[in-house]
Amino acid sequence: MSSSSLFEDIDVAGLPDDALLDHRKYEHPLVQRYATKEMSAIFSPAMKFTTWRKLWLALAESEKELGLDISAEQLQQMKDNLYNIDFDKADEYESKFRHDVMGHVHAFGDAAPKAMPIIHLGATSCYVGDNTDIVQLKEALKLVKTKLVQTLAILKKFASTHADVPTLGFTHYQPAQLTTVGKRCTLWMQDLLLDYDRVKHELDNLPMRGVKGTTGTQATFLELFDGDHAKVKELNRKVCAKMGFENKCIAVSGQTYTRKIDYHILTLLSGIAQSAYKMCGDVRLLANLKEVEEPFAKNQIGSSAMAYKRNPMRSERCCSLARYIMGLPPGAAATHANQWFERTLDDSAIRRIILPEGFLAVDVVLNLLMNIADGMVVWPKVVEKHVREELPFMATEVILMECVKAGGDRQELHEAIRLHSMDAGKVVKGEGKSNDLLERIAKDPLFVAVHDKLDTLVDPKLFIGRAREQTDEFLEEEIDPILEMEKGLLGKEVVDGVNV
Repeated sequence: MSSSSLFEDIDVAGLPDDALLDHRKYEHPLVQRYATKEMSAIFSPAMKFTTWRKLWLALAESEKELGLDISAEQLQQMKDNLYNIDFDKADEYESKFRHDVMGHVHAFGDAAPKAMPIIHLGATSCYVGDNTDIVQLKEALKLVKTKLVQTLAILKKFASTHADVPTLGFTHYQPAQLTTVGKRCTLWMQDLLLDYDRVKHELDNLPMRGVKGTTGTQATFLELFDGDHAKVKELNRKVCAKMGFENKCIAVSGQTYTRKIDYHILTLLSGIAQSAYKMCGDVRLLANLKEVEEPFAKNQIGSSAMAYKRNPMRSERCCSLARYIMGLPPGAAATHANQWFERTLDDSAIRRIILPEGFLAVDVVLNLLMNIADGMVVWPKVVEKHVREELPFMATEVILMECVKAGGDRQELHEAIRLHSMDAGKVVKGEGKSNDLLERIAKDPLFVAVHDKLDTLVDPKLFIGRAREQTDEFLEEEIDPILEMEKGLLGKEVVDGVNV
């Protein structure tokens, strides 16, 4: 038998020239593995370039309405060919002109030849580029808003169901005063509620760039309308209104809308990512404690090596994507800060990447949050066990007060509790045994006044403060009004679920 290795003639870092030719192009995992069809469609070439054509039609129709010599036949040809895009022809023109907008102007002109002379009349590239970006951002924000509302609705059910289930609170990740499982959920919801408010604000106030010209002065349009300022102003208003931005035109601009808008939107997305990371981080820690678990499919494999494992992989993926999103705003900040005077083109390439990817990733994060929240499992007996292990220490002040009220010496009782607590702590930490503080107190005659009611003094529900009431009040006063106002969004189907 030959001792030569099978690897002697294998190129470990390469491929034969004729192997796997259809799979040699990098595939972006955000698109190929995670992104939903809904959000992908918003940032797709189909959406982008049909919006360009709609903007050209809105401009031409408005120019005609204000007196320019544009025929109804030209407008009709444009309308008839909004979705008739020959992308190969557009690519050919772009290669010829080295200009993407002019490539699509000529491709549109081929489809609507009578309209060719008036397509893009008076406009600059940013007329279609920037205004389309704003349209896409608006549609993407609407989808994000829908999924935020749906996430809040699902979490409301979880919070309400577990509103009075006592659980250990943690500060510094050390056991602290009790809270409830439902109250902890409201902390996650509070963050998402703040995110909802930000999304709503952006949707209510997002302006369109409109018709501004090459440096924002509208000089070309003023020339087209023979110096009639009123008509130029009305042209801007009409175009914005036709594109769904009634009375929402940005007041002034250079060639582009201010890139601070991009920064605001990416910080909004970062905020959602922060909320998701916080929630899923908590779920991961609770999974380690075996108190709460995310959904786990029947045939799901937690580890290729350790068959018994139930890894919180959805929460981990959510945190991973959230970390990516949180890293995007500095790029937008630097882009805005470096826009010289009326515009420089160094904003273009980065914006093509960070704006779509920020939304694609947030969309996945919200899908994951809904999936996790909808199938999250609480194990009450484990939760109770952990409470019982720590509760004796928390109950010592109540025990002390009860004994003092029965005539005991506060200082003597305090010292006795201190010593019993230290000894019980040594048993827990040194011997790995259960907390026996209550047994020690039950045997000490100093505490005879509470011997017959120790069990009632350590009822966990006596130590949760207003957690139940706070949960109910938060749901009724903060969440329910939003769910009522946005009830039309609750029935909207989420096209893509969580598949991996």
